[in-house]
Amino acid sequence: MVLLCTTAVITGCSGPVKEKPIWEQVKLSDVATPAETKPGGRLLKTINIDIHIFELPAKDANTLNVVWQMMYTKPLQFNDYEAFKANSFSIGFGQISMWNTIAKVLLDAGGKHIETVSLLLPDGETNDFTVARLHKEQTVFYISGDGPMEGVSLGPGSLALRIKVEKIPGSRGVCRLSAQPVFPSPITSPVPQLQARAKLSEFLFPSAGFELKMSPGDFVLLGPEKYIDNQITLGSLFFSRPKPKPIVSMFLILCTRIID
Repeated sequence: MVLLCTTAVITGCSGPVKEKPIWEQVKLSDVATPAETKPGGRLLKTINIDIHIFELPAKDANTLNVVWQMMYTKPLQFNDYEAFKANSFSIGFGQISMWNTIAKVLLDAGGKHIETVSLLLPDGETNDFTVARLHKEQTVFYISGDGPMEGVSLGPGSLALRIKVEKIPGSRGVCRLSAQPVFPSPITSPVPQLQARAKLSEFLFPSAGFELKMSPGDFVLLGPEKYIDNQITLGSLFFSRPKPKPIVSMFLILCTRIID
């Protein structure tokens, strides 16, 4: 179940209300998605994830270097760290006690909170969170390992971040979240045979994948190493928006609740 929430600015007869600071718009310590229950009244075993989307002017993208230094990478495990960086991906781990300081740095650099997507995922399930749309077929260049840059023909369709959550046996209040870029098949069908065929037309980018253990209140901020305006590489399509004004996108993935 995906719930889309957007920030609205309320206006009155006395003129527009001044927009609240970013750290008042998004209070990570306050978010808690209501639990789902089975018909018999028992709680479903689910994991709640909120994805907050932020934008920052491209000319101020260097501000992210300050943010990364405030966060941690030790809790993260990468499929291939060197390839992750070579694709111009950056990431940091944080907790709600750190959020106000990080948010102020983003706000001072012109950062804006765009929207929040809430995911309610059963244990072991995945969700493809759409990041960018390819309106026609094009070659997407990426680094898959320690070799040269490769290209794959994709589109039309969407680039997404495939998120999977799993409970950790014997540990309460902890889950394992893994994520990797993917071009899902544009074909969907409830028929198992057609689903299997559709899987063959999707394309995964495991070299830019990562995973970590999370508890409620933990978050990761996924963003670019730098602004790239060519719109032909995996990193530029994921994080760079050249029009109408160049901006970079960031995705804050927050664990809000775990129902054991």
